[in-house]
Amino acid sequence: MSAEPSASASGGRTPTVIRVLVLATFVVILNETIMINAIPRLMADLEVTERAAQWVSTAFMLTMAAVIPTTGWFLQRVSTRRAYLVAMGVFITGTALSAVAPTFAVLLIGRIVQAGGTAVMMPLLMTTLMTVVPEHDRGRVMGNVTLAISVAPAMGPVISGLVLQIGSWRWLFVLVLPIAGVIAWLGMRRLENVGEPQAGEIDWASVVLAAFGFGGLVYGLSKFETGNLTGPALIIAAGAALIAAFVFRQLRLQRTGTPLLDLRVLLSGTYTKALVLMSVAFMAMLGSMILLPLYLQNLRGLSPLETGLLVMPGGLGMGLLGPTVGRLFDRFGGRVLVIPGAIGIAVALAGFTQISMDMPYWQLLALHVVLMVSMAVTFTPVFTLGLGALPQHLYSHGSSMLGTLQQVAAAFGTALVVTVMSARSTGLVADGADAVAAHLDGMRLAFLVCAAFALIVIVVAVLLPSRAAAPEGSDEFEAVAPELAKG
Repeated sequence: MSAEPSASASGGRTPTVIRVLVLATFVVILNETIMINAIPRLMADLEVTERAAQWVSTAFMLTMAAVIPTTGWFLQRVSTRRAYLVAMGVFITGTALSAVAPTFAVLLIGRIVQAGGTAVMMPLLMTTLMTVVPEHDRGRVMGNVTLAISVAPAMGPVISGLVLQIGSWRWLFVLVLPIAGVIAWLGMRRLENVGEPQAGEIDWASVVLAAFGFGGLVYGLSKFETGNLTGPALIIAAGAALIAAFVFRQLRLQRTGTPLLDLRVLLSGTYTKALVLMSVAFMAMLGSMILLPLYLQNLRGLSPLETGLLVMPGGLGMGLLGPTVGRLFDRFGGRVLVIPGAIGIAVALAGFTQISMDMPYWQLLALHVVLMVSMAVTFTPVFTLGLGALPQHLYSHGSSMLGTLQQVAAAFGTALVVTVMSARSTGLVADGADAVAAHLDGMRLAFLVCAAFALIVIVVAVLLPSRAAAPEGSDEFEAVAPELAKG
């Protein structure tokens, strides 16, 4: 997709195409987290074990990791409208299938189909935003995007908690269907094509390598647990080997100009630093998001709905602050936001290492709000700086790589904190410690690991520039590509 920034975007208004895509992205991301509280109901209604029921989330994550690497190629080959209609059509199909699923296997297939549509939507939104919005206004518009994509995950568990108190888990899909249908119809009426599709055949070998490589890596990470390390380690090693083969194939394909995922995005130092920062921050954030509900429900005895209400203010604060952060970025640049934001993330996670059985809820709420607000102050500028440093024809590939590594980072962060927590608590129980005290100590150590990741975020934040103007051309990228391909 190549187009000049829209003139309408420069007048302080968000382009219609971005508003439509934000609405659609809000719905699909809301759906990604809305099943969190439904696991017990699924176990009872569909007669499956807890480990099996967890696959409604694991399969979603696996599919995202497998599909996102192909979206860079896909978004360059089809029009904006077609990409949107494919994404929403696939998502709606998966939602309808999940709503009427007679068995758990059918529900799982529905979730996989849903994830296929979701995987396209976020890169489509980011690529279109970077294309139609001029550089001086990107922070403000990206801030509005942050509002939608941050509030949705925060609302998912709360909405599901409310729905499950009065109805079946099927209503979690039934209620989404008409909303998704209206947004798809709105997109058909209001969405305009951005840029012209490019010709090029898809390399199916790359598709297979990406699907099994990234999917295998995420699957292996999701299976890590104390006492079961060998099997997941072998799966991770196999996934890593396939990813290495995928990388070498992309470097070779760059000679012909049709790689599935163009690795020339990594030639931009600013983009690469942003990629590292976002990946490490996601490890820390997702790790803490797994630990906090476990602490609140398993140790403090809160219900899923009460847990959702406790963490909702942080998510809402993150989203509502997005537009303000965007305007500050446009005016002052990134460093004045990213560095304090990174420090805030580290401080909040360090605070969570002090959790106890009688820590006041207001302190937990305050720490979570600080964490989420710090994420907002960090993520919006980093997204904008990273993608803004790329040539326009690499926006879709930059978005795809960022989305892929976020899925891998989420899986890695989750696996790491759960393994650390379990290993620590199991060891303490074996030494004769009280089970509750051992579990609590394991959680403290896992939060400490997240805080250590946050220190890396601070270091990378210091290295980021305040602004990164997009390259005027792609000569530098084209000149270095043949040398990369020889490797």
